[in-house]
Amino acid sequence: MADRVVDLSALPKEVRDQLAELDLELSEGDITQKGYEKKRTKLLAPFIIQAPPVAPPPKNDVQPPAPSSSSSGHAPPPSNMSRYREKRSRRSHRNGGTRDDRYRSDIHSEAVQAALAKHKEEKMALPMPTKRRSTYVQSPINTRTPPDSSSGSDDDSSSRRQSSGAAPMPQVHPGLQSSLQGPASSLQSPEAWINRSVQGSSTSSSASSTMSHGEPKPSAQAQPQYKPQYQPLYQPNETNAHAITNMLANSRIAPPANSAPPPDVTAVSTTTATTRGPRVDLPSNATVRGMSRNPSRSSMMETADGVPVNSRVSTKIQQLLNTLKRPKRPPLSEFFTDDSEEIVEVPQPDPNTPKPEGRQIIPVKGEPLGVVSNWPPALQAALARWGATQGKSPALTALDITGKPMYTLTYGKLWSRSVKLAYTLLHKLGTKNEQILKPGDRVALVYPNSDPGMFWVAFYGCLLAEVIPVPIEVPLSRKDAGISQLGFLLGSCSVGLALTSEICLKGLPKTPTGEILQFKGWPRMKWVVTDTKYLTKPGKDWQPHIPTANTDPAYIEYKASKDGTVVGVAVSKVAMLTHCQALTQACNYCEGETMVNVLDFKKEMGLWHGVLTAVMNRIHTISVPYAVMKACPLSWVQRVHIHRARVALVKCRDLHWAMMAHRDQRDTSLTSLRMLIVADGANPWSVSSCDAFLNVFQSHGLKPEVICPCAASPEALTVAIRRPGVPGAPLPARAILSLTGLSHGVIRVNTEDKNSALTVQDVGHVMPGALMCIVRPDGPPQLCKTDEIGEIIINSRAGGTMYYGLPGLTKNTFEVIPVNANGVPIGEIPFVRSGLLGFVGPGSLIFIVGKIEGLLMVSGRRHNADDLVATALAVEPVKTVYRGRIAVFSVTVFYDERVVIVAEQRPDASEEDSFQWMSRVLQAIDSIHQVGLYCLALVPANTLPKTPLGGIHISDTKQYFLDGSLHPCNILMCPHTCVTNLPKPRQKQPVGVGPASVMVGNLVAGKRIAQASGRDLGVIDDQDLVRKLCMWPTVMHQYLAEALQWRAQSDPDHVLFVLLNAKGLTVCTATCVQLHKKAEKIAAALMEKGSINTGENVVLLYPPGIDLIAAFYGCLYAGCVPVNVRPPHPQNLAATLPTVRMIIDVSRAACILTTQSLTRILRSKEAAASVNIKTWPTIIDTDDLPRRRPPQIYKPPTAEMIAYLDFSVSTTGMLTGVKISHAAISALCRSIKLQCELYSSRQIAICLDPYCGLGFVLWCLASVYSGHQSILIPPFELETCVSLWLTTLSQYRIRDTFCSYSVMELCTKGLGTQTDLLKARGVNLSCVRSCVVIAEERPRLALSHSFSKLFKDVGLSSRAVSTAFGSRVNLAVCMQGTTGPDPCTVYVDMKSLRHDRVRLVERGAPQSLPLMESGKILPGVRVIIVNPETKGPLGDSHLGEVWVNSPHNSTGYYTIYGEESLQADHFNTKLSFGDPQTLWARTGYLGFVKRTELLDASGDRHDALFVVGALDETLELRGLRYHPIDIETSVSRAHRSIAESAVFTWTNLLVVVSELCGSEQDALDLVPLITNVVLEEHHLIVGVVVIVDPGVIPINSRGEKQRMHLRDSFLADQLDPIYVAYNM
Repeated sequence: MADRVVDLSALPKEVRDQLAELDLELSEGDITQKGYEKKRTKLLAPFIIQAPPVAPPPKNDVQPPAPSSSSSGHAPPPSNMSRYREKRSRRSHRNGGTRDDRYRSDIHSEAVQAALAKHKEEKMALPMPTKRRSTYVQSPINTRTPPDSSSGSDDDSSSRRQSSGAAPMPQVHPGLQSSLQGPASSLQSPEAWINRSVQGSSTSSSASSTMSHGEPKPSAQAQPQYKPQYQPLYQPNETNAHAITNMLANSRIAPPANSAPPPDVTAVSTTTATTRGPRVDLPSNATVRGMSRNPSRSSMMETADGVPVNSRVSTKIQQLLNTLKRPKRPPLSEFFTDDSEEIVEVPQPDPNTPKPEGRQIIPVKGEPLGVVSNWPPALQAALARWGATQGKSPALTALDITGKPMYTLTYGKLWSRSVKLAYTLLHKLGTKNEQILKPGDRVALVYPNSDPGMFWVAFYGCLLAEVIPVPIEVPLSRKDAGISQLGFLLGSCSVGLALTSEICLKGLPKTPTGEILQFKGWPRMKWVVTDTKYLTKPGKDWQPHIPTANTDPAYIEYKASKDGTVVGVAVSKVAMLTHCQALTQACNYCEGETMVNVLDFKKEMGLWHGVLTAVMNRIHTISVPYAVMKACPLSWVQRVHIHRARVALVKCRDLHWAMMAHRDQRDTSLTSLRMLIVADGANPWSVSSCDAFLNVFQSHGLKPEVICPCAASPEALTVAIRRPGVPGAPLPARAILSLTGLSHGVIRVNTEDKNSALTVQDVGHVMPGALMCIVRPDGPPQLCKTDEIGEIIINSRAGGTMYYGLPGLTKNTFEVIPVNANGVPIGEIPFVRSGLLGFVGPGSLIFIVGKIEGLLMVSGRRHNADDLVATALAVEPVKTVYRGRIAVFSVTVFYDERVVIVAEQRPDASEEDSFQWMSRVLQAIDSIHQVGLYCLALVPANTLPKTPLGGIHISDTKQYFLDGSLHPCNILMCPHTCVTNLPKPRQKQPVGVGPASVMVGNLVAGKRIAQASGRDLGVIDDQDLVRKLCMWPTVMHQYLAEALQWRAQSDPDHVLFVLLNAKGLTVCTATCVQLHKKAEKIAAALMEKGSINTGENVVLLYPPGIDLIAAFYGCLYAGCVPVNVRPPHPQNLAATLPTVRMIIDVSRAACILTTQSLTRILRSKEAAASVNIKTWPTIIDTDDLPRRRPPQIYKPPTAEMIAYLDFSVSTTGMLTGVKISHAAISALCRSIKLQCELYSSRQIAICLDPYCGLGFVLWCLASVYSGHQSILIPPFELETCVSLWLTTLSQYRIRDTFCSYSVMELCTKGLGTQTDLLKARGVNLSCVRSCVVIAEERPRLALSHSFSKLFKDVGLSSRAVSTAFGSRVNLAVCMQGTTGPDPCTVYVDMKSLRHDRVRLVERGAPQSLPLMESGKILPGVRVIIVNPETKGPLGDSHLGEVWVNSPHNSTGYYTIYGEESLQADHFNTKLSFGDPQTLWARTGYLGFVKRTELLDASGDRHDALFVVGALDETLELRGLRYHPIDIETSVSRAHRSIAESAVFTWTNLLVVVSELCGSEQDALDLVPLITNVVLEEHHLIVGVVVIVDPGVIPINSRGEKQRMHLRDSFLADQLDPIYVAYNM
C-alpha cells in the first residue's frame, strides 16, 4: 500500500538498499510476509504522503485477515459466537456436554475467547501424540482421525481459513519434505496434512504460544534464518516458499544463548547408506570403524544412514523442536545456578511484584448476639417444647424420587421417636446388666440422602441419649473414593456402633455368608437398625436427661482435607446452640416458617439450617434429595411455589439446573421467598449463577434482594451471610480484581487487562457475636494489611472446638493467636482458622476469593483451583468434556508445585477435538493466569472417583495420577513451559590448568596418581624345570596351534570340551587328539578346496559348539586368519543375513567354513531376498570332510602376526573388527590361567555366546592353553530349558563358571519363583566358588544382587558372583579370580558424576549411585585413569578414561584402507605428562581407581577399578554428562508396568522408550510418571516418551541395549509404538 503513495526512485540510496535487502530476505524465506511488511512500513514511514482517509468498515463486518497465511484463522465473527451461545443454552440440561455452571461466567468466557484469539495470530503446529488404535478404546472407529490429520473446528472452518479461495498449494520447504514421503498406511494423505499445517490447521491454531502476552514480539531482525541442515531433495519455488517459512518464523525459533550448534550426542557418521551394510546382531545400519574417511558429528535430521528421515515421527519431533526453541517466560536472571554441591535454589523474587501497601487490618466485629427470653437452654429442650405443645405442627416433609411428598414428620412424632431411640440406645442394646453405650460415646449415623426422616430421629435420639452422633456417607463398595480415609475418621473418634435404617442395611455390601463387609481401614462396627418397629417405648417414669448446653461435644461433622484425610470437627453443645441463635438472628427466622432445603442434611449448611436451626424455630423443612434434583431439576422451585416457602437453601448448581429446565414451567411463583441462601456463595464464580438465575426468575416474582450468598467452613461454621435486603435498596457492589494481583496475594482493582479479571460478590457481614481477623495463610498468623488477601480466622462461641482425637492438628487450627508485623500477639483470645481466603471490603463486607484447600502455590505465586477450572470450562468444552467434570490439583515435582488438569472426556469426542481442546486450555490458562500447565489429561467418561454427591474426589484423583492408575485416554505434558527452576546449563570452562599442574596439585594434596596393576605374569627360563612341571606348552609356546599339537601327543585322550543340549545330555565331546585331527582335516580342505594363501581371512559360520573350535584351529594350522561370525537366524534372515554379509565384505574373506544346514540357508531363495547370494566367497561345508592331513602345519614367523580378527558391534551401533596377535592370545590365556587357577584337573562351565571378546576366548582358546575341561552350554538352549545352566553346575559340581548378563537375567526372571522346585530336584550350588559375568559395561549391581539373593536358597554363596570387564582394545582388563579380596561396592554422588567428578558418599545418601568393582585386574595388566581431553593422568578417585597397558592388548582396528590414524590414537597413545614412554590403549570407558582398605594376595592395599560407562554412549545434555543406564534405572522404577526402557537423544531432545508389560490402558499413565522421575532424579526434561510392546528394545547377545539401533528404528517409524507423547 505504501508503494502507491511513495515514489521509490526518489528515496535516499541507503533506504533503497535496505528495501532491496528486505525483498531478498522475503524471497529467500528468511522473513515472514508480516515481518516484511512491518519493516517495510517502518522504513517508508518518514516518506509517506498522507492519503485521503478511508471510511471505516461497518461494525458487524469481519476484518479482512492479514496477508500472512499463519494468521488467517482469526476469532469467528461475533454474530457466530452469539448464535453459538444461543444454540448451546437451548440444549437440555441433561446433555453430556453441559458445563459445570458453578463456574459459568459469560464475561469470563469472552475473556477466554479474547485470549485465545490473540493466540490465533501466532499459530504453532504442536505435534499431536501418536496412538495405536487399540489404546483408544473410547470412540467408535468412524470418529477416529488418523494420528496426523487435523480437521477444522466449527468456528474455524478450512474454507474460511484460506485467505484466497483457490490459493495454489505452496511448495513445501525441505525441512518438512520428510513427512511428505510418509508411510502409505496413513489414512489421510500426508500431503494434505502438511498443506493444512502450512495453512494453520485447527491443531496448529490451538497450539499455544507459551510466551506471556505482555511481551512484545521479537523484532524482525531477531528472527533467525531457518536454513535446512541437510541437502534438500529439491529446491522449493522461491515465491511460494514463504508459506512454510512463515509458519516456522512465527514459531519464534530463537537461537540458543550460545549460538554454537547444539551438541549432538549420537555420533552419526556421514557416509551414505550405500557404503554401509547393516549392523551385527541387528537389522539396521552400522558404522564400520575405520571405513569412514571423514567421521564427523552432525546434528542432522536423519537416521544413521545420513538420509533424511521419511517418517511422521521425525516431522513431529521437528515441530516439537520448533515449539521448544521459543524463549521460555522467565528471563535468565530468574534461573539459579547449580553450584554442584547444593541442589537448586529458589529463583530470586521479581522486584516488580506487587506488594501490599495498606495499613494493618483491624479485627472486624459482628453485631452483638441478642438475648431472646424464650430461647431454649439447649437444642433438645426446644424439641421437647415443640413436641409437647405443637405436636401436630409439621417438622419435615420428605420427597420421593419423582419429587412428590412421601411422608411428613410432625414435631410430636419426631419427639416421641427420638425419645424411644434414646431409651433403646441406653438400655436395650446389650444384655440386661451391661450397658453398651455410655453418654459421650461416639456413634456413626449411616443414612442415605433420600431418607431425611430417619436421620432426624437418629440425630435427635443421640442428642437425647447424650451420645455423640458422627454422620457419615453410606459406603457402597470396597472401592468407594476415600473409603479408607473414612475409616481413619471412625478410628480417630473410636466409633464402634453404627445406626442405620433397615433398607440401608439391606443395601450395604455383604460377604457371601451375609455379614456386612469389613471396609478397608474401618474399625470393627456393630450395626443397629433404628426403624420404629425395632425401638422400645420407655416406661412412664423414664425421661431423657436434658442438661443446659455446656462445652461437651454435641456432634462430630466430618471434613475431607486437601490431602484426602478425613477428620472429625467436634461441635460443642453450647456452640451448636449459639450457632442456631446467631443464624436465627442473622436470617431473621420466625416460628412456623417453611423452608426448602436442597443441601445435604448431614453436614454444613444443610445440617445447621435445615435440621438444627429449623427445630429451634419450629420451621417446616421440605427436604429435596440430590436424586430428585437429578431427575427433576426444577423440583425445588416447584416446592417453593407449592408450599409458599419463605426460605430456600441451595447451591449454585441448583440455581443453574433450575434455570436450564425453567421452560417446562410457566406458572411457578417465587414471590413468597424472602431469603434464597446460596451455600457456596463463597466460591468467587457463584456471582454469575446468581445473576443468571435472577435474570430468568425475576419475571416469576423473585426479588433481587432475597439472594443471600454466605461463607462457611466445617471448623468455623458460618463465617458470614448476606442479610435479606430491603426492597428497592441498591444491591451491594461487586469487586473486579486483577488475577495477577491475587496470585501475589494482593488486592488490585483490575484496570488494564480485562481478560484476567475476577468478579466477586460479597458474602455479607460477619455473624452476630463473632470477631474476625485476616492473617497470612503461610507462616506465623500475622495480621494482613488492608489490601492483602489472607485467611479468615474467627473468634466466636459458635464455632468448632477441635478435630476429635487429633490434638496436634487441633492446636494449629482452633487455637490461633494472631500476631502483628513485629510478631507480637495482639491479644490472648484464640481464633479458629476457617480455611477461606478473602478480604474485608468497604462497609465491612466480607469478600471470599478462594479456599486454602484449592490453593496451588506455583513458583511463589498463588493460584486458585476453582479459577483454573472456570477458565478451562470457558474453552468451549461442549465437544470434549463430559458434564463439565474437571479436576485441578498440583503435584510437587522438582522443588515446586506443578499444575495438573484432569477432565472426563465425552464418549463421542474425536481425538482431534480433544487434542485441540487441550491445546486451547493451555493457551487460555497461560494467557489469563500466567501459569504454565504441567499436565493435561483426559480420562473416559465416568471414570474419575466421585464424592457422595457426584463431584470429583480430588485427592483420590491426584493419588491415581501419582500411582499411575488414572488410565487417561489422552494426555499432554508441558514440562518445557512450566519447569523454570532447572539449574543453569553447565558452561564448559576452557581448561587453563595443564595436566602437569593437575598432577603436581594431586601430589601436593597427598593424592596418588590413579593407577593400578595386576601381578606379574612372570617368565620361567629353565627348560628342565619347565619339563618337570609339565608346563612346557603353556610357557614356551607362543602359538596355540603348537599347544594343541603338544597336548594331542602328550595326553591324547584328555577330554577338553563337552557340549550339552537343552536336556543336559552330552551331544559331543572332544579330546585333545580328536580336536587336533579335526583341525587337520579342515586345514587340508582349506588348502585343497579353498586354495587359500597364507594370511588370508576365513569366515567361520557356526552355531555354538565344538565344530567352531575345530574350524578355528584348522585355520591356524593352514596359516589363515579366522573371522568368527554369528550365523544368521533361520527364522529372521531378512534382519540377520545382511550383517553376516557385511562382515564378510568388510573382512574381505576368501572363504567361508560352515555346516551343511547353514550352507543350504546361504544359498536359499529366502537368502536371495536379502543379499546377493551369487557373490559369496567359496563355501566349504565341514560336516563330511575326507580324512586328509595338510602337507605341513603352518608356524608363523613371529608372534606379532595376526592370529584372528574379532568383530563386534558396540551399543552405539559401531561395527569394529580388532586384530589379535598370537602373542596377545598366549599372554591373555596365561593371564586367565593364573587369575582363575586353571589346570588339567579342573572343570569349568561356560554359558556364553562364543562370537567375540572374552566369550570367544573362554569357549575356544583357554582350554587348549591350560588343559582344563570346558563344559559348553549354548545360551540359546536356555530358552527351551531355563534351569539347564544351574542344574549343570550342580550335577558336575562346578567350582568356576562364566556367563553373560542375559543368561543371569533369564534365570532371575524365569526361575526366581521356582527355587523350591530346584531344591526338590536336588539342585545344590554350594560347590560354586566363582560365577563370573563377562561384560563390556558397568557391573549391573541390582541384577547381580537379586541373582545372589534368589539362589541363596539353593546354596549359592553371596560371595560367588562377580564380574569381568573387557573392551575392544583389550578383551580382558579385569576378572575376579579365585584369590584376593571380594569385589567392593562404593556409593558415588550422581550430581558430581554429571560434572565428571567422583564424590564418594554414604550408603542411602540422596542422589547416590552404587557402583561395584569391575573385577580384579588381570596379571600383566596396568591401568591408569586419564583426562580424555588433556591426556594427563588423574588422581585417586577422579573420573577419567580408563587406559590400559598389557601384553594382550589388541594390535589395532582391522581396516580395509589401512588407516593408521584411528589405530594410533586408540591403541598406541602416550600420556601428555608423567610417564611419556609407556604406550597405552584407550578403552573408551569412563571409570576411576580407588585404593581400598582391603589387602591383596601380596599383602599390599588393593586398588579397585570402577567402570562407570562407555564414553560413546554418554548423553551430553545441558552441559552435563549423563549415562543412559542411570536414567533408565530411574524410569524402570517409575511404574510396575515398565518392563525395560532405553534412552537416547535426538537433536538435544531426550527420548525415553519404555516397554509396557501391563495392559495397554496403562500406556498413557506412564507418560507423566516417566517425566516426573527423570525431572526429579536427573534434572532433565524428557522431550518424547514412546511406549512400546515388550521385546521391542533391541538387546545384543551380551545383554546390552542397542540404543542407536532403537533410535534409527524410531526415526524411521519402525517401532509400531502403542503411544508417542511429545512433551511441550
